[in-house]
Amino acid sequence: MARALDRLSARFVATCTKPGRHADGGGLYLAIAPNGSRKRWTFFYKRAGKQREMGLGPASSVSLAEARRKADAARRLLADGIDPLEAKRAAEKPSSVPTFGDAADAHIAAMAPSWRNSKHEAQWRMTLSRVRDGDGRLTADGYSTSLRDKPVDHIDTAAVLAVLSAIWNDKPETAARLRGRIEAVLDAATAAGHRAGPNPARWKGHLSVILPKPKKLARGHHPAMPWAQLPAFVGKLRLVRGMGALALEFLVLTAARSGEVREARWREIDLARELWTVPAERMKAGREHRVPLTSRAVEILHIVAQLRPAGDNGDALVFPSSKHSRPLSDMTLTAVLRRHAGGEFTAHGFRSSFRDWVGDATAFPREVAEAALAHLSGDAVERAYRRGDALEKRREMMAAWAKFVTAPPARSGNETPKQTEAAGT
Repeated sequence: MARALDRLSARFVATCTKPGRHADGGGLYLAIAPNGSRKRWTFFYKRAGKQREMGLGPASSVSLAEARRKADAARRLLADGIDPLEAKRAAEKPSSVPTFGDAADAHIAAMAPSWRNSKHEAQWRMTLSRVRDGDGRLTADGYSTSLRDKPVDHIDTAAVLAVLSAIWNDKPETAARLRGRIEAVLDAATAAGHRAGPNPARWKGHLSVILPKPKKLARGHHPAMPWAQLPAFVGKLRLVRGMGALALEFLVLTAARSGEVREARWREIDLARELWTVPAERMKAGREHRVPLTSRAVEILHIVAQLRPAGDNGDALVFPSSKHSRPLSDMTLTAVLRRHAGGEFTAHGFRSSFRDWVGDATAFPREVAEAALAHLSGDAVERAYRRGDALEKRREMMAAWAKFVTAPPARSGNETPKQTEAAGT
């Protein structure tokens, strides 16, 4: 027969001074010291055939109602096969399990040396960590801010979805990368023994049945300006002052990627040979890439060289931001582009513009065009061009490209001479 509960009253607890244990029922007791002044709550139970006692706190600070709630919680743990005293000790013990923020920072630090491009670390920190400037000041929070203070063994599917759902529809590519990075951090935490069980950020067979596929949301390739519009755009660009406009024009002339231009260092430039050699660690494919420089590209380099620090040994950026130690941001180039071209064009899209121009308006072999873009895919002939570099063939092609994009735009019958001059000469 079960023992009756709630035998005691609040008045009894406050006034009783009789030493000993006074049962409230269900294992809960009010224990009074021999002198009658000290009162405490205690919970008795049996575990593996042995009597155990768990303190619930002094009666002076733990009310009868609260003591009953604690005893009830202990009984529920026992019903689930859990020793309440061990559970209490585990809860009071300082946790050695890292938070997601600490685990993310540790994972980034561990993996960064293996990443070919330094921008990968910045991208991981932008999504997982907190971004700080050279003086340690916080400049931005990552997308996973709500996860950072959670112990990694407390992160469940709901917590991951709360982060992803906020950007899944609006920023599908970023969201997909974020999911993969969260999964990687939690996998590393599992390998380190800090969590167990399935990864709540896993896609296949888990989040894939909750969220739409990222590829169905993606906006496709980088929007590219039609190549026929390039002369008019470059003409406008040459009227604009500023490092962003010069870097963007250099990007157009070289058909290089935004990061390759923005992070270029003077040690990579050989003005005498009119050659720019991008080191393997800065290339997407991980192979050194030589870029022939046209006369206008060299002219741009002479302009920006005026800002090169005295005594520079080659470490200085070719296109520095206003903070000379930091490269221009991708958004700087995008802002210049959209201010003077409108639409949703991207700087990366100029590579597509170049490729379309080669195919539509020239007789240059496609293999040479692909080599100019540092693309590794293709058939044996194309790969042979890549191995052989095809530098001189590319030099001829890039000269033709520069001649095209820097030519004054065709004059329509409605333009006045003044308008034509303002547009591009």
